[in-house]
Amino acid sequence: MEMLIWGGTALTLAGVLTLLWCILLAMRARKSALPEEAIKAQLQKVVVLNLGALAVSALGLIVVVVGVILG
Repeated sequence: MEMLIWGGTALTLAGVLTLLWCILLAMRARKSALPEEAIKAQLQKVVVLNLGALAVSALGLIVVVVGVILG
């Protein structure tokens, strides 16, 4: 069960780091001197990455909880 806990922790950490990366990407897109449509396109890509990062983080937390309950 220890492997579940550490694996879930790694997944959660990867998701949180990706969320931080999404914040940086969004800030760069907002500060860029691109036209509004190009900024919207970049932000839409960031939203997709953001949702994926949230899913990975949530999956990692679920794995940690399962590991704690079974262990």
